[in-house]
Amino acid sequence: MIEVAAVLAAVLQNWDDFAIILTLLVVNATVGFWEEYQSGNAVAALKAHLAPQARTLRDGVWTTVPARELVPGDTIRIRMGDIVPGDVLLLSDASLELDQSALTGESLPVSRGAGESALSGSIVRRGEGTGTVTSTGSTTYLGRTAQLVAAAQPVSRLQSAILRIGDTLIMLALGLAAVIEAVSLVRGVSLLTSLQFALVLAVAAIPVAMPTVLSVTMAVGARKLAGEKAIVTRLESMEELAGIDVLCSDKTGTLTQNILRIGDPIAFDDVTEREVLEAAVLASRAEDHDPIDAAILAYGGAHAVAGDFRVTRYMPFDPVLKRTEATLTAPDGSSLRVAKGAPQAILAFVGGTTQTGATLEAAITEIARHGFRALGVARARAGGPWEYLGVIPLFDPLRPDSAEVLAAIRDLAVQVKMVTGDQAAIARETGLRLGMEGAVTTPDEWADAARRTQILEATSVFAQVFPEDKYTIVAELQHRGHIVGMTGDGVNDAPALKEADVGIAVSGATDAARSAAAVVLTAQGLAVILTAIRQARQTFARMTSYAIYRIEETIRLLFFIALTIVVLGFFPVTALQIVLIALLNDGAILAIAYDRTPISPTPVSWRMSRILRVASVLGVTGLASTFLLLAVAVGPLHITGGPLQTLLYLKLSVAGHFVIFLTRTEGPFWRSRPASVLMLSVFGTQILASILALMGWLIPQVPPLWVVGVWGYAALEMFLVDGAKQWAYRRWARLGASPGLRAPDSAPPARLPSRWFFHPRHR
Repeated sequence: MIEVAAVLAAVLQNWDDFAIILTLLVVNATVGFWEEYQSGNAVAALKAHLAPQARTLRDGVWTTVPARELVPGDTIRIRMGDIVPGDVLLLSDASLELDQSALTGESLPVSRGAGESALSGSIVRRGEGTGTVTSTGSTTYLGRTAQLVAAAQPVSRLQSAILRIGDTLIMLALGLAAVIEAVSLVRGVSLLTSLQFALVLAVAAIPVAMPTVLSVTMAVGARKLAGEKAIVTRLESMEELAGIDVLCSDKTGTLTQNILRIGDPIAFDDVTEREVLEAAVLASRAEDHDPIDAAILAYGGAHAVAGDFRVTRYMPFDPVLKRTEATLTAPDGSSLRVAKGAPQAILAFVGGTTQTGATLEAAITEIARHGFRALGVARARAGGPWEYLGVIPLFDPLRPDSAEVLAAIRDLAVQVKMVTGDQAAIARETGLRLGMEGAVTTPDEWADAARRTQILEATSVFAQVFPEDKYTIVAELQHRGHIVGMTGDGVNDAPALKEADVGIAVSGATDAARSAAAVVLTAQGLAVILTAIRQARQTFARMTSYAIYRIEETIRLLFFIALTIVVLGFFPVTALQIVLIALLNDGAILAIAYDRTPISPTPVSWRMSRILRVASVLGVTGLASTFLLLAVAVGPLHITGGPLQTLLYLKLSVAGHFVIFLTRTEGPFWRSRPASVLMLSVFGTQILASILALMGWLIPQVPPLWVVGVWGYAALEMFLVDGAKQWAYRRWARLGASPGLRAPDSAPPARLPSRWFFHPRHR
């Protein structure tokens, strides 16, 4: 609509106004385009880190390349956890179970073998194999389907907040502009002149820069997070990350160093430690880069005990069966089968005696007492029965900073729950070392649906957890009203990561887990998550600060101008001055994206009623102060005409910019120093506004003493408005809000005059 105002200025032959408005439009559009371009580049750079990779055979050498570089005819290797990068014709060695639910809606995995096709986008649930790429990109089944589907996305909480704020300000601006237009016509003001003024006023109140400011703010936050080794897959995740109040953390690689070590084997019956180690080595394969295999093969003398056995069949570790199995031919030609895996899974597989079970339980208990895990090892010779050889202790040292980081996360009012597949005794010992003194539970204890939610709420350590149990944990905690973060790395973690409010794929996660996650970590350890939460809360504080500022300025500007015209019968500022205020405000507030905003000690969320109430208190206080200045200027000082308009313009501009400093914190503004870039931006634009008034450029000239007086008056008003702000926040605190918790569906609507503000039509 500001373009319409420029056209009206041309129709009225106000060429000075036309040239100025047109120039400001070009400058504003250029700044907005550049900031959006920069934020877009930042997001593109972050997503480049997450691009799926593919292992392909080129020039006789297996290499890893970005999946987008594959071409039809490439030979690729896919394994459990991979997302199939294109439509692939499987070769003779392939035996896969694929999850095609995203393509076909079929919930159960499908089996695919030699001569069959694996579709792009499928997730490899089990197995591995080689295949030839037949099509890529938009020519795949997934690509053709995507082209037929409209890019409809659900409205996020951030988008909903923008729509609510925007709708409110637009309706308010248009309503008051209509009143001003009607009053002006009744008083004989020219239709084109009054229409131009009303349009400019409406444009100044409409938050056209809000999407740009919020996008830039989130992009800057996401870019800083990427520097801390946490990549946000979509900008809206910054808001969700700032609000989590429960974090379910993996143990391995997050709380520990993810460097497995093995101890001396514990052999059963007449078996020797060498035999246990030999079977474990034969059931391991270096090329799979499995951490347990690597620990076993790195053990002293591992390669020597393996001898010259030849592998004829190898089954990689299966997260459902919880074991690895291999069939070999010994140097003397005899057949040998070996298996290793979770001790109880191996016991169920070999069908050991009661005595074997008791011996196993005693060994596991002794190992667990030291906080170690146990690896069961079994063997079957020449078609004979399976025999349980013994167990090997495994341990993953805790990170030196894990306990300290956990305490820091709790200080941010976030509950941390450890999720591990370890036995309860191991999990309990690890939890105690980390300061987790709450209950330790296993999935068997959640069987009672009536008490499940209560048990999960009270649990600090979840033990013996399968990947599918994570989904239950997330859903139940969300049902209790929590905003849940969940870490994971495997293909079976993907549903839980997708269901969580903030799914966090840890370093080394599979493609499936990374695709489902909102945040992808590229460094190990919980410290990265702590940094991410802090950065997200700071980013959210910047967005909230801008929202309050934008609503407050609309109330201050709109109501002052409307009431002055309707009640006092004159235009307090010109249309050009309104344009200057609006554009200088938008230019200065962009710097909020780089501000050193205080970090909230509790989880945050879009509490729209509080934002509106606080902004209203600030706006009304500033409005009263502006009318007081008007009364002094017109009364004792007898200022009228153009100089009065310049005086009021300068006061609205300077005092409005000072409000930016007030919205940054709930406490006194002087206790939190703004970032230098924000101070330079605010004072720079206001010095420019003051120079215009002093020199008489574009607007009527005023004496230097008036400019100094306006700055002093605005500074005094800042303390007054800051006191009103603190009162508003204290009143809100007494009303009692539950920060970080999701609002129940049955929550009553906020009782405010603008009911539609809290129940928008946008869904």
